[in-house]
Amino acid sequence: MAVTLEQAQRVGSTCLKALLRFAFMVANNLVAIPSYVLYLIMLQPLRVLDSKSFWYIEGVLFKWLLAMVASWGWWAGYTVVEWGDDVKAVSEDEAMVLVNHQATGDVCTLMMCLQDKGTVVRQMMWLMDHIFKYTNFGIVSLIHGDFFIRQGKAHRDQQLVLLKEHLEKYYRSRNRKWIVLFPEGGFLRKRRETSQAFAKKNNLPFLKHVTLPRLGATQVILKTLAAPQENGTPAGKDTVLKESKSKGLQWVIDTTIAYPKGEPIDIQTWILGYRQPAVTHVHYRIFPVKDVPAEPEALTHWLYQRFIEKEDLLTHFYETGAFPPLQGQTKAISREMTLSNLWLVGIQSLAFLSGGMWYCIFQYFYHCLF
Repeated sequence: MAVTLEQAQRVGSTCLKALLRFAFMVANNLVAIPSYVLYLIMLQPLRVLDSKSFWYIEGVLFKWLLAMVASWGWWAGYTVVEWGDDVKAVSEDEAMVLVNHQATGDVCTLMMCLQDKGTVVRQMMWLMDHIFKYTNFGIVSLIHGDFFIRQGKAHRDQQLVLLKEHLEKYYRSRNRKWIVLFPEGGFLRKRRETSQAFAKKNNLPFLKHVTLPRLGATQVILKTLAAPQENGTPAGKDTVLKESKSKGLQWVIDTTIAYPKGEPIDIQTWILGYRQPAVTHVHYRIFPVKDVPAEPEALTHWLYQRFIEKEDLLTHFYETGAFPPLQGQTKAISREMTLSNLWLVGIQSLAFLSGGMWYCIFQYFYHCLF
């Protein structure tokens, strides 16, 4: 079929826009990530003298970097609408966030929609596949104290031991509050067939939109971070939690990401922006840790139930375009998540100014030495 002039112009415009966005992203990374590292190197004496202040500053810089990633999608028209419980009510408490995993864009979506949740972004820890250690953002995650986990039966037991040691060493010492993980252990498209075969063999529900989760990391996190005493107040009610005197993990936030027509946005699309503007929908449900069983068999059942509920939520969403109302509500209420363009421009400007400053400093010392 012949291509019309209008179609050719549209394709050309999309390609040019993608090229310009890619160039901006590369430049953004070249100034922002080295600046983050250099600022923290400069602040090493503060780390010795006042560790708490050092990790506070690191958290602020980390949030700025995540905001830069969020801006790439935001300016391409990839926005977020939120449903379910209001997680701002527990933003100052310790929480474990369970997320379904469809594509690399899931992480970018979380980076965006958690930006307006108080101190969450700068005080969160991520569990991610070890391959991300070798990406451009790997050095940032290593410094921040995220955990890179290797998948596969051969590594599973060792990785859980390493995770426990990592949490004991870094989680509280760096004042972390939220820990984010993807219990499915991989992308939906890669694990669906295996998960369905396992479900059939063990007389478990047949799932299409999610896969059956793995227990290991969830169990380690609960055992390591939950306080000995049970605590928590039901969330999503009239009472907004402002302050908690309890210590330890208090909440489990079950997070479900849904893409228009079930078509996930990957990191390439997020960067290049060649897909038409789209709204990603994120549903939250908050559970007090005291309601989560500790025994492996009971915890496995509880975790499976969460993903069976995710399946129902996503089925409803793909059929109706909306998530169902919470229990006790007659109508589902959505909240459009917004970011300030002025704030994003300010952060990007700071990144490029920082890059220029470090360049001038290195140039000065180079001329002094040589």
